[in-house]
Amino acid sequence: MPNADFGSLMDVLPGVIADARLLGAIGTADQRQQAGHPAGEDGPRPVPLERAMLAAEQSSDPLLAPMISNSVAWNYQRQNRLHDAERLAIHAADGVEREHGSTAAGVRVWGGLLMSAATSAARSGDYDTANDMMRTAEDATGRLRKLPPAVDGKLVSVFSRSSVRIERVRLAVQHERPEEALHLAKGMRLSADTPPSWRTWLLLDVARAHTDTGNPEGAVKALESLRRVAPGWMRHHTLAVSIVSDLWAGATRPAGLRKLAEFLGVATQ
Repeated sequence: MPNADFGSLMDVLPGVIADARLLGAIGTADQRQQAGHPAGEDGPRPVPLERAMLAAEQSSDPLLAPMISNSVAWNYQRQNRLHDAERLAIHAADGVEREHGSTAAGVRVWGGLLMSAATSAARSGDYDTANDMMRTAEDATGRLRKLPPAVDGKLVSVFSRSSVRIERVRLAVQHERPEEALHLAKGMRLSADTPPSWRTWLLLDVARAHTDTGNPEGAVKALESLRRVAPGWMRHHTLAVSIVSDLWAGATRPAGLRKLAEFLGVATQ
């Protein structure tokens, strides 16, 4: 999609998801059907997340409120209210762990909340606390193998060993720890339920880490994989363009770099 407005999409998406989850849990039959199609003729119409969370607390689904808490925390991150986001996510995670930690759905929601709290802590500059939270979350993914899967197919947080490790790689890259990021990514096997968007982010982060460690060959290899799996996304992502531009301006140009530079329009000679 050459004209995709990703910025506007990310602004409204949390509200759309929260609205859909809310209608799916407590709405009328027609509303539950519409929850699968939250955008009308005039586009998406999100409700305020805090109001959705309060309504969710009165629903029949005990995990709906903490799921929406995660959306609220994400929205707080967007507003740079990092302390509020971390505190809300931890509070909700504690409640889920206490009341629903014996179910697969509960563990997934708890894990998503803990990862959210870790992201807020990292963005506040506290990488060590964030890393501890991520380690705890990753260790807890083993519990899912011992629990029966959710039978109703409800939409819950993306939470698996793969998803946690991908987020750990991202945080390490963002906090200028490229060697640690590459160590975490080495030999990673992605689970079948890992969303394609998470896979593309992993490849981009690995490329960034290789670039930061002075390994342009490794960066090009990761970028070539990224182009194969998500060419449109790569073409319009500023970080991908920036990495290739930096590599193109470097002293050496590994095999495959020219094709990438031409694909992204940064080749000048």
